[in-house]
Amino acid sequence: MAGSEAESSSLAFKVFTFKDDDENSEESLSVTIPEVLDPQFGMYVWPCAVVLAQFLWNRRRELKNKTVLELGAGVSLPGVVASLLGSSVLLSDSAELPQCLKNCARSCHTNRLKVTAGQKSEVVQALGQRSEVTPNLGQRSEVVQVVGLSWGHISPRLLSLPKVDLVLGSDVFYDPQDFESVLVTVSFLFRKNPLTQFWTTYQVRSSDWSLELLLSRWRMACELVPLGVFEADKPELAGSRLPGNHSIQMMVITPGDGRWSLQQQHTDDNSM
Repeated sequence: MAGSEAESSSLAFKVFTFKDDDENSEESLSVTIPEVLDPQFGMYVWPCAVVLAQFLWNRRRELKNKTVLELGAGVSLPGVVASLLGSSVLLSDSAELPQCLKNCARSCHTNRLKVTAGQKSEVVQALGQRSEVTPNLGQRSEVVQVVGLSWGHISPRLLSLPKVDLVLGSDVFYDPQDFESVLVTVSFLFRKNPLTQFWTTYQVRSSDWSLELLLSRWRMACELVPLGVFEADKPELAGSRLPGNHSIQMMVITPGDGRWSLQQQHTDDNSM
């Protein structure tokens, strides 16, 4: 009980409100994300997550009725946004980090999304009691699955995933030691789902780090999307102070021949 009370007292809630720059548009979406004031990386909303969520908001017409998997979801801002925009969402994080899986479920509950608790559910094990994943009054009808997936491992859980239309990852290329492990998982998903795309945001932390060679080795093509295409070329997005002055790249990765391209920026056509 004492541990639970200590965790509750260290929670901070951030609200992100997505809307168009067009003054004639009345559409908007508000998402509340609970952060745990703890040194683990997955406990916070990072700059890349807000940029990716903005990209999803900009492409919201494409997300309806799609099956979306978020890798390394942590506090799950992009995945929660995708669910609220009409996608069937699976949130995943390391099977070895139950606190990260708990974060995924907590973000869903905060936004009145139901979290599935099926047989051998990792989220049940992470939360420690089934009551925490039971629907509450006032919940939305959307259902989100939380699963433990470790990058680079072709696990039974990975093998049992349903058909996926879209894979998301914000700042999953954080540690160069993990880059290839991430691509092993993405490559498997591409083989199982040849038409899927991997939408990911990457924070440039060192000029010595490069994904280009790895993507070529794994025969993946990458399209860099200018932030201005989806109204993300500003230091403050969705009513927050993120992404700040960090250098963020938006990438659309697909099965291919290792080619890199830059999407042309148009003000009247943001289609891919």
